[in-house]
Amino acid sequence: MSAVAAFAGVTISSPAPGSTTGSPVHFVATGSMSGTVSAMQIYDGSTKKYQVSGSKIDTYLSMASGTHYITIKVWNTAGQSSYAKETITVSGSSSTSSTSTTATTYGNIDQMSGWSNCGACAGIGGSGSVVSYSLTQYQSSPSMDGKSAMFWIGSGAAYSDALWWKQLGANSSVSHLVYDTYFYYTNAAAPQSLEFDVNQALNGYKYIFGTQCSLRGSHTWDVWDNGNKKWSSTGIACSSLPTYKWNHLVWEFERVSGKLHFIAITLNGVKHYVNRYYYPRASSTKELNVAFQMDGNYKQTSYKVWLDKVTLKAW
Repeated sequence: MSAVAAFAGVTISSPAPGSTTGSPVHFVATGSMSGTVSAMQIYDGSTKKYQVSGSKIDTYLSMASGTHYITIKVWNTAGQSSYAKETITVSGSSSTSSTSTTATTYGNIDQMSGWSNCGACAGIGGSGSVVSYSLTQYQSSPSMDGKSAMFWIGSGAAYSDALWWKQLGANSSVSHLVYDTYFYYTNAAAPQSLEFDVNQALNGYKYIFGTQCSLRGSHTWDVWDNGNKKWSSTGIACSSLPTYKWNHLVWEFERVSGKLHFIAITLNGVKHYVNRYYYPRASSTKELNVAFQMDGNYKQTSYKVWLDKVTLKAW
């Protein structure tokens, strides 16, 4: 992501200075100092809103509508600091605006225990081919934080799938969801598609925020049409994904007026608004989870995908 504002040791990549954005606001910044960088902080006016150890910030903050005077500081272990300032406007009319001042953050989901999984049930109509697959957590390489999760699907019948999901506990109070993850893979020809989903069930309905990069099919990002039980192309190209590097994926969703709203996708800093609405399906369950699925190609080539820093923000 290219920098759009820089001052005295801090480079702010998002949001752009003078920009208008919805809430939560996506902050991305890096800091540099002599010696060892110990922390970075975000201030809204004189109020400290966020702090992280190290020299990088990549987070979402819920902010009220109006003009905000932002300062991002970097500190070293000697107690010295530098900073950058910018002014932004938060618009209450944005579809991603929050009516709450705080969001629940489920962080490092890839490190959590208790992931559920299935092979055949991930196929069309819940009845696919039996296939070998596995999840191995706490991988030191490749990894961003030293504890990535490695997902593997083996060879077998063509177009076999494997699905993993992590239940986070039913939370019927939240209607806005941001799925933020990094993924890494090495064989561009192996996946038929890669799926990244959030599922929420409450009040007799299930909202499946299903998404996939259809590498061998539509060559676009597709979203799941719950009511008609089919994939729908967004028209956003996804014919290839960079290999041997960490790709940063962010999906934004919401429940609104009894429908699912696929708001936007950001991949490696490039954002596209999807703006698709679908009806949910009937369900008696109550849940909130994130999911990841690997789909095999016509040769059912074995491959691996690593996920790291898997996060769900909900409000």
